[in-house]
Amino acid sequence: MADRTSLVPFQAGALALHPGSLGSLDAYIAAVNQVPMLTAEQELALARAFRERNDLDAARQLVLSHLRLVVSVARNYLGYGLPHADLIQEGNIGLMKAVKRFDPERGVRLVSFALHWIKAEIHEFILRNWRLVKVATTKAQRKLFFNLRSMKQGTGTMSQDEVAHIARELNVKPEEVSEMETRMTGADLSLEGRGEEGEEEFAPIAYLADNDAEPTQVLERRRYELMQTDGVRRALATLDGRSRRIIEARWLDEDEDGNVGTATLHDLADEFGVSAERIRQIEVKALQKLRSALEASA
Repeated sequence: MADRTSLVPFQAGALALHPGSLGSLDAYIAAVNQVPMLTAEQELALARAFRERNDLDAARQLVLSHLRLVVSVARNYLGYGLPHADLIQEGNIGLMKAVKRFDPERGVRLVSFALHWIKAEIHEFILRNWRLVKVATTKAQRKLFFNLRSMKQGTGTMSQDEVAHIARELNVKPEEVSEMETRMTGADLSLEGRGEEGEEEFAPIAYLADNDAEPTQVLERRRYELMQTDGVRRALATLDGRSRRIIEARWLDEDEDGNVGTATLHDLADEFGVSAERIRQIEVKALQKLRSALEASA
């Protein structure tokens, strides 16, 4: 994802990024709905002022006049169990990215151009935060994730014919459709008992294994420790700056929660101004070069 600090100069005040800044979500929505919509002529003049003279006031007006669009788009994603205010906030980031990239000379209204960026930012937010889905890593899986609800008929378990039909329509495997349905329809289970007599001993917290001893966690720690050795550091030094940044962001960097390699292909694509596929290609070549360097030093 692009560095959000680059968007700070033309943020439209607290109203643009923080729906709770007016005291409540309802107050925010009421406020954005009162912002006048721009005519085509006004939009063109403001977009040219920002693009040609870096007029930040013009950019703010473009953002403010389209905040109601973000509210409308974000409302369509309430079924994923995430707060409406958070969805709006992420959508506003997408709107500002759209304003920054908008070319008024192409004859397209900003509303049409911004829809892609708003939805993309909300999609990324949902995939990063939704508690049950951690598998939507490919383009086809993302399409499955965001279309399964509307394509599914009824609320019960899908039949094999329905699974096969959706798999064909979205170009994924039938087992991926079934797995995604299971994840999306799974119910929450309290880890602790409710305090009633004898219930605590049957709650999951009483018998779940220590996560630190779970095999995948052990392997992940060993992989991370291996990547920190002197041999890997020397191998990393053989890469060019961009390749090294991609490898570190995808495999080495640790976030505040201790998660390693959380950067996505789309994050890095925004950072370097290229496509996600190009980032993937660079990553593959860099990993091959690292393996060769490690084998040579072994």
